[in-house]
Amino acid sequence: MGQEVERREFTGEDRTRYREKVRRCLDVFARMLRESRFDVEKPMTGLEVELNLVDDACDPAMKNAEVLEAIADPDFVTELGRFNLEINVKPRRLPGGGLASFETAVRNSLNAAEDKACEVGAHMVIVGILPTLRLQHMNPDTLSANPRYRLLNDQIIAARGEDLEISIHGADRLRVTVDSIMPEAACTSMQLHTQVSPDDFPTYWNASQSIAGVQLAIGANSPFLFGKELWAETRIALFEQATDTRPEELKAQGVRPRVWFGERWVNSIFDLFEENVRYFPALLPIIDDEDPVAVLDGGDTPSLAELRLHNGTIYRWNRPVYDVVRGVPHLRVENRVLPAGPTVVDMLANAAFYFGLVRALVDDERPLWSQMSFGAAEENFHAGARDGIGAEVYWPGIGNIRATELVLRRLLPKAREGLDRWGVDRAESERLLGIIEQRCLTGRNGATWQRLMFHRLFDAGEMDRFDALREVVHRYAAHMHGNRPVHEWPLDT
Repeated sequence: MGQEVERREFTGEDRTRYREKVRRCLDVFARMLRESRFDVEKPMTGLEVELNLVDDACDPAMKNAEVLEAIADPDFVTELGRFNLEINVKPRRLPGGGLASFETAVRNSLNAAEDKACEVGAHMVIVGILPTLRLQHMNPDTLSANPRYRLLNDQIIAARGEDLEISIHGADRLRVTVDSIMPEAACTSMQLHTQVSPDDFPTYWNASQSIAGVQLAIGANSPFLFGKELWAETRIALFEQATDTRPEELKAQGVRPRVWFGERWVNSIFDLFEENVRYFPALLPIIDDEDPVAVLDGGDTPSLAELRLHNGTIYRWNRPVYDVVRGVPHLRVENRVLPAGPTVVDMLANAAFYFGLVRALVDDERPLWSQMSFGAAEENFHAGARDGIGAEVYWPGIGNIRATELVLRRLLPKAREGLDRWGVDRAESERLLGIIEQRCLTGRNGATWQRLMFHRLFDAGEMDRFDALREVVHRYAAHMHGNRPVHEWPLDT
């Protein structure tokens, strides 16, 4: 969905032609997989971070166009809401200081961008959901100016045929109805990319799915939405509902949602792309002029534009990616589970834990997913989102166990082992994984800090709810720029 698209209407003929073209692309993709045409020599990793803009009062600042103009950095791009931006970090190899290089690059970029944003009255906050967002910010007028967002909004609402209902029960209860997909813009995340070979893709994807619940439990950072205290990682429930094209009748029939954990372990990346084509109608049936068969027959690499665009409108928490760089195709697993924030070093600790643990699980003689039902992995996913660092998850050979205990006893050693196999310097891995360890020992992640800080301010009775949330954001932003890991943040009032 990062590509530019023009504002337009679609006919039934457009949709028929698009379906035929997507299937043609799928056939070409299958042929490419058989003929081993993919870059696998020096696998790269990537990082994207979405963030929020606030004004001096810590309310959302609808200024992403002005901020982008002030920043003048092509690594920063728009996101769905006018209070959102995204930074795309140049891919790196993990050996030879890759994680430290990511950390330095993101910190430098954000510091420079913050200085420029201040010139137009905005500040940057990296958090899963901005606590000061209100329902009044969720309207079509706050969509970013790029036509692709308005087009996507119109197509999702048209496919659904009625307004969207958001219903989430946590410490508080939220039930609201909206007439646009703007609540999706409340969800800001960190995306991790791992380049893999076609043969390795299914093991990396299955491993990523199997640990998603633990990732959420340890990294939760989204406890507030529209002034309500909900899940530790409310972003998961919100995103699932904010882009749901199904009315109640189709849900009752078992039609699959576009925000999807999936339903089975896979044996090939082709399984996921084929499911996308088989289960989901097109949202944006935009047809490219390329003939992928002719391009492939001519010895060049097809872009498979329709297949990629369709894939971009199906929101798997671990998404398959086909891409072409300098004429050479490659495959990636895009891990979309984690929220943004709280600090750059916290995000790199989450990244180190993910990259290391997945690598170790992939190399195990007996795959974890052969011992665990897919349904159990999905239950872990929602338990981690709902309960955060206090979540209990299922793990083969153990049964039900607190996520923090599982990480300390089993998963941190595996993550260290995996980072060793990547060639990451041991001092670098110890520093970052030590942050994960301390989160587990203290029971403190971004979500718990936000909740504790809010209650210390609000329960004293001297602030109303949103004033307390503004103060939470104010303090959060100060600590965020200090880049101390969140388990060290003070809670004094």
